[in-house]
Amino acid sequence: MKNVNVADMTLCRNNGLSFKEKIEIVRQLEKLNVSAIELPAIENKKSDILFVRTISSFVEGSTVSVSAGMSEEGVDFALEALSAAKRPRVRIELPVSPVGMEYTCHKKAPKMVELVSAMVSKAKASCEDVEFCAVDATRAEEQVLTDIIKAAVSKGATFVTVCDSAGEMMPDEFAGFVDDLRTKIPELSKVKLGVSCENKNGMANAAAVMTVRDSADTVKTTVSKDAVSLERFAQTVKNCGADCGLSTDLKYTELTRIIRQISRILGDTDVTSTSDFAEKFDESLIILDKSDDVNAVDALTQKLGYDLNEEDTEKVYNEFKKLAEKKDKVSAKELDAIVAAVALQVPPTYELISYVINTGNIITASAQIKLFKTNSGEVEGVAMGDGPIDAAFRAIEQITGNHYELDDFQIQSVTEGKEAMGSALVKLRHGGRLYSGSGISTDIIGASLKAYLGAVNKIVYEEA
Repeated sequence: MKNVNVADMTLCRNNGLSFKEKIEIVRQLEKLNVSAIELPAIENKKSDILFVRTISSFVEGSTVSVSAGMSEEGVDFALEALSAAKRPRVRIELPVSPVGMEYTCHKKAPKMVELVSAMVSKAKASCEDVEFCAVDATRAEEQVLTDIIKAAVSKGATFVTVCDSAGEMMPDEFAGFVDDLRTKIPELSKVKLGVSCENKNGMANAAAVMTVRDSADTVKTTVSKDAVSLERFAQTVKNCGADCGLSTDLKYTELTRIIRQISRILGDTDVTSTSDFAEKFDESLIILDKSDDVNAVDALTQKLGYDLNEEDTEKVYNEFKKLAEKKDKVSAKELDAIVAAVALQVPPTYELISYVINTGNIITASAQIKLFKTNSGEVEGVAMGDGPIDAAFRAIEQITGNHYELDDFQIQSVTEGKEAMGSALVKLRHGGRLYSGSGISTDIIGASLKAYLGAVNKIVYEEA
């Protein structure tokens, strides 16, 4: 069984993301266990280097790969950014076709060989793992491509990637092209060989699968649609890998959930977000019963928008079984409450001490909230809002110093009578993920505050 490395270049293909959005995408890719997380060349030296160093502090298993652009100065920037990475890689990406060399780098073939040699040598002097990517390799002259690849390997490249930037070759053609290169260039036997395919004609996934089956070791993927799809390639290996003799180290159980989260961050309109999901998904129509297994429960929690790990999924399922044994049928709303009550339980950073709410039909509602914060003691916030609940939530935001998107807020009576218990469920969205908290009290405002703090504590804990 051949183990295929899966490198992801989503962050190289999507511009305009905020610092936090990029951090969250990296976190999700690390959870998925991709072999390498590829980043674009350093353009804004201050912010880009800060970003690479930030993710280097928590990326443990994946290689952090930074492009060096098209100059020796770019190699210096990449090395500086990767100084704290546990598994750094400098990526030299240069055109090798006649048009690409002349119009992008303004160089003829002999000068391009010199540039590749110089950049790889410089990167290798400070970083053990150096990758050379032959951009538009399928349009290159055979001898030129051979000379450039040999030069890169001779100067210390540990990784060579062949790119079909045009995306015009048929899958079997591209697989044969790469296989011929490995045969004609003996130096490729000394390094890892990767492929990158554009999806111009919708055949990138097929080309990648055929190529790694025959000769390549690594496939470059993306959550976007313009190259090999990370989700589609992973599903192909999962479903057909045994027959093709292929496997990956990806965590298939978390694949769909993570792809959905990253797609939501990227603003992919083909992926149903929680906001428009409400228009298509009526919770009252979804009912589970005691015959449903953990997979069915997990599928519904994902539809509700949650990203649960295996431990929390098991906790939710156990509570579901207890409830299902008592009443046979469990609705999506009841499952929502179970998730809020038992999933991702964390030590509370903030605890409610007291609250004073002023409201009426001739005054603007205001709230004075006092909390106990771990390692800080009592903290207090005062805010006004559109009603008592809004004012209370704004006061908590003032204390925490953060605004969290309120995804959903539900209140209902648990018991009957004047002293009825009120139950509140709050869902907050942060960094592309959904966090929920629940609270119960004879005072519905108190229940709402406890629910809101429950969700906030989960966000604070995970960020820490």
